Amino acid sequence: MKRIDVHYGGHLYSLGGRELADVQAEIAACHDTGGWLLVNDGEGARRDAYLWLTRGTPIALVPIPEVPPEDA
Repeated sequence: MKRIDVHYGGHLYSLGGRELADVQAEIAACHDTGGWLLVNDGEGARRDAYLWLTRGTPIALVPIPEVPPEDA
């Protein structure tokens, strides 16, 4: 997987080098007590951003697959 786009609070963030199932499990673990999800803010140079997650927090994960060279 190339990256996972994260839609949160009307803004777009991203995650790289992570598996979708792992991120989903991390988010699910935050529901009862709350927790921070480390994501990338912006394009190009990495800027860390921490999103507060708890029960009822709207968040969407969009997996962006690698594009095989023959399809690019």
